[in-house]
Amino acid sequence: MVTVIEASGLTKQFGNTTAVDNVTLSVPQGALFGLLGPNGSGKTTMIKMLTGQIRPTTGMATVLGLDVVNDPVGVRKLVGIIPEQETPPSFLSAMEYLAFVGAVRKIPDIEEKAAWWFSFLEFEDKRDVLCKDLSRGTRQKLMFAQAFLHKPVLALIDEPLINFDPIMQRKVKGYLADYVKSGGTIFISTHILEIAEEICSGFAILHNGKLLYSGAISELSGKKQHLSEFFFSQVQI
Repeated sequence: MVTVIEASGLTKQFGNTTAVDNVTLSVPQGALFGLLGPNGSGKTTMIKMLTGQIRPTTGMATVLGLDVVNDPVGVRKLVGIIPEQETPPSFLSAMEYLAFVGAVRKIPDIEEKAAWWFSFLEFEDKRDVLCKDLSRGTRQKLMFAQAFLHKPVLALIDEPLINFDPIMQRKVKGYLADYVKSGGTIFISTHILEIAEEICSGFAILHNGKLLYSGAISELSGKKQHLSEFFFSQVQI
């Protein structure tokens, strides 16, 4: 089995606060993997460490075979990233932002590729609107598009559906499922258990920075539990 994410003893401290505490985790190629936990559990910190945006205090991690500390830029070149807070530059229009991403990533035919995303995510009328004037849902559409413009083999997404209405959620879930079927790998963090149970093949539970469990969604059928029941049995809230 080929793994695309390997973390060993990954820890991040902010002063006296331990946001992520000695996490060891493996994600196989072709998974739609969910990192689950309540708000403040350390999910966003994990994604930032795995994408080289912040350095772990101790421990190590590789993403697509690259060390996230020694080669953070190399990691970010290969993967797609959607942060929890959608933050496209306020002074650019939606199209200008995608053109900028295309230039940085050296993506050919950026106009054609951007047009596909404007159509697919149904925001063609916002193409020339400044990012600062876009709604939260439209900004998330834009961030989703920029993450997949270069067709990465791995995408890491923080709360992928939180600002989408039910119709757009359905469309995006279908896209993620098809992406994995075509050979990609998706790593999402979320606290919405129903979505994770619906779309994920594997999952891990993070609570107060500690990894409580990691396994396959299919294992829950043997336990005769839904994901929400199993989740609460682990976090004991």
